[in-house]
Order: sequence, then structure tokens, then C-alpha cells
Amino acid sequence: MVRSPAWSTLTAPLVHQNPVMLQILGICSALAVTTTLATALTMSVALTVVLTLAAGVISLIRRHIPETIRLIVQIVIIASLVIVIDQVLQAWFAELSRALSVYVGLITTNCLVLGRTEAFARHNPPPRAMIDALGNGLGYSLVLCVIGALREFFGKGALLGQTVLPLASEGGWFTPLSLMLLAPSAFFLLGLMVWAVRSLLPEQAEAPQHAPPPRAEVER
Repeated sequence: MVRSPAWSTLTAPLVHQNPVMLQILGICSALAVTTTLATALTMSVALTVVLTLAAGVISLIRRHIPETIRLIVQIVIIASLVIVIDQVLQAWFAELSRALSVYVGLITTNCLVLGRTEAFARHNPPPRAMIDALGNGLGYSLVLCVIGALREFFGKGALLGQTVLPLASEGGWFTPLSLMLLAPSAFFLLGLMVWAVRSLLPEQAEAPQHAPPPRAEVER
């Protein structure tokens, strides 16, 4: 089946060109806001909306942005969208907003957002730029949600705040793994995901930077 360019642009960042697992972008939030699936979902939606809208706006005015100030213009547009998203979260999702703390504001400096607007949106028309941004946002969201679900499941025995495994403190058999709620666990989980994907897709593995020295033959 022949896939359209738009479909390929949308789906490639999910696995084959995932911005987190392949390009190692946006990992700060993957470590910080994935203690629960709810915060991971909220952060994912916020970043995806900001990235998609920013890509559309920047692509729309790309021919009118002076080259010397293009980064400043992009950051101003992204920051404006982040402020709107942050105010929406504070107004309607106050508890999640408090859980995310400063990390929503840090979307402005997220290398994934600025990287896609600089590398793709500035050189493509709005529809294609927004499809690419949406695909990268979904790829980012996939990683965050998987890590968030694993950490909440094994760290609290719950998902989305609902108890899944009977806790030992309540007469059940499951003892939560407190290590899963600490930042290092997210780092290890992300590393395992990168290893798994690159094992299944060997073409994603980088070529070795240094060849091992030849072994000298032992004289008999």
C-alpha cells in the first residue's frame, strides 16, 4: 500500500524518527513530570498543542521574518502560546498545574519545539509544518505516557489515580516500588526504551566513533 507524504510525515516520528528515543530531545520533562500518567498526559497535550500551533504560525509568516531575528521571533511566538496554555491549566486544571510546577513554562525552551520550528516549519507550508509538528508531539507523548504509566503502576500500584494492584498497606499483596517515583527510574526506563527500539531497528544505532585497534598476533 502506497502511503501519502502527509501520512508518512505524521507517523514517522512515532517510532522510526521518534524525537525522544532517536534524537534524544525533550528528555528533561520525561524525567521530571512522569511520576503519574495524568501529569504525563497533561504535559504531552500541552507540548503538542504549543508545537502544532507554533509551527503553523511560524510557517505562515516564514517569508516575512528577517533572518537576523528569526530565533527571537520564534521564541516570542512559542512563549505566547505557552502562557495561554499555562493560564488554561491554572484556570481549569489547577491541581495538575501545581503538579507540573514550572515545567509547563519550560516548554518555551524545550529543544524539541524550537528544533522543529527552526528545522522544518521555516521551510515548509503551514499544512505540512503542522502535520510534522503534530507527529513529533505524538511521538513525544507516546514516550512520556509509557514512562508515566510504568512509574505510576509500579510506584503506586495505580493508573490515573485509580488503584489497580491491591496494596499491602490495605491488606493486599503488592508493595509499591518507591524507587519508581524517583527521577533515576525515568532515566533507566528511557534508556531501556531506547535500547529496545534500537535492537528492533538496528538502522537507528549510531556507527561506532572509534574502531578498536587491531590485536597483535601472539608469536609462538
